[in-house]
Amino acid sequence: MIDPDLVEDVLQAALAGGARFAEVFAEERSSTVIRLDGGRVEEVVAGTDRGAGVRVFHGESQAYAYTNRLEADSLREAAAAAASAGRRATRPATVAGLTAGPPVRHDVRIAGADVPRERKVAWLREADQAARAVDTAVRQVLVAYQESLQRVLIANSEGRWAEEERPRIRLVAQAVAARDDVLQTGFEGPAGLGGLEFLERHPPAVTGETAARMAVAMLGGRPAPAGQMPVVLAPGGGGILFHEACGHGLEADHVHKDASVFRGRMGDSFASPLVTGVDDGSIPSAWGTNAFDDEGTPTQRTVLFDQGTLVSLLYDLLRARHDGLPSTGNGRRQSYAHLPIPRMTNSSILPGTSAPQDVMGDTRRGLYAKTLGGGQVNPATGDFVFGVAEGYRIEDGRITAPVRGANLIGNGPQILAGIDAVADDFDVRDGVCGKEGQGVPVSNGSPTLRIAEMTVGGTDA
Repeated sequence: MIDPDLVEDVLQAALAGGARFAEVFAEERSSTVIRLDGGRVEEVVAGTDRGAGVRVFHGESQAYAYTNRLEADSLREAAAAAASAGRRATRPATVAGLTAGPPVRHDVRIAGADVPRERKVAWLREADQAARAVDTAVRQVLVAYQESLQRVLIANSEGRWAEEERPRIRLVAQAVAARDDVLQTGFEGPAGLGGLEFLERHPPAVTGETAARMAVAMLGGRPAPAGQMPVVLAPGGGGILFHEACGHGLEADHVHKDASVFRGRMGDSFASPLVTGVDDGSIPSAWGTNAFDDEGTPTQRTVLFDQGTLVSLLYDLLRARHDGLPSTGNGRRQSYAHLPIPRMTNSSILPGTSAPQDVMGDTRRGLYAKTLGGGQVNPATGDFVFGVAEGYRIEDGRITAPVRGANLIGNGPQILAGIDAVADDFDVRDGVCGKEGQGVPVSNGSPTLRIAEMTVGGTDA
């Protein structure tokens, strides 16, 4: 993407202000988005964006400058801007030898560029038709196809050189069902890292049908029960709860700002001994996977809770150096126009040993949360509120009537401690995580989980 000699010159120029560390992050991203609404193609957007950023460390602070051009003059100008944040050194640090190797390429059998746009529109129509065929109550269907290919180069003054091509694909469906003045919405959106063969494993028709079935099922929902009760989370749902209620508090920048309930608690037992929680940015083909993070550190499997005990945080380079530890490969950024910050990748609660039917059968009364909706969490305290997009009553160990309007209310560490059953199944939910104005792809996974007692907000006592 950029000649190694030019990269070395840019790094050396960035060090001229007295910094002890300099980094170049360059990217080129091509993307396509097609949206079908009401059976009609409403939007087709395709384009390419490229640019680079130059970052330097001055002690525990950092300076960053970026440009949307990859020419030598623009890169040197960005380097000079980053360097100007420091005091010019009489003897600047030098750049260690850079060795440029071949870029990492992920397995792709069917490249997006090789498939005509008409075929992609046909996939959307398959999803649309499958959703409408579920029930005459389905009134509106929105489906969207997204693909991108991001090429990145990360190099730093300590000799790091990493190049990677990151192909991503996602197809989402949203269905609205209506009956007797009641409106309900269903959503499904599988995503992955790789080529368009992804849609062979996640057929568009299945995605559309799943979204519509959720919306139709909730039309018959009764008012949600309210009060303290056991809650069983469907596979994948516990991963979302883990990500939101606990994961952000494990990102080292929140800990350093004293904005995390986990600050100073390494080695403490927070969760049930049944709970082992991990973040793993190296899972093949997963939506949140990269070979390297956006600082060039290889991604890895990081155990966060080991049988309930807090054993690690999620680090980028800046916070890891502050704590005298290696980065965990969690320095991520939305694009070249953003600084990297600690972010989750693919976060999961690992499967246990119970059969899912036994977890349900042992629950006399409670709530089955099949799909979680939006929510809010305070990482400083761990307190959260999450909506339940698809939920059902549990009566005498069986899933019975659908319920509407349920909210899960609690505290992240307390909820982890209250998990008393972990099944041996597993599923993931894919999404885009927002933090400090940046969005990055993430996956959240879990088996069927039961929380022994939890506050459910509803309208039916």
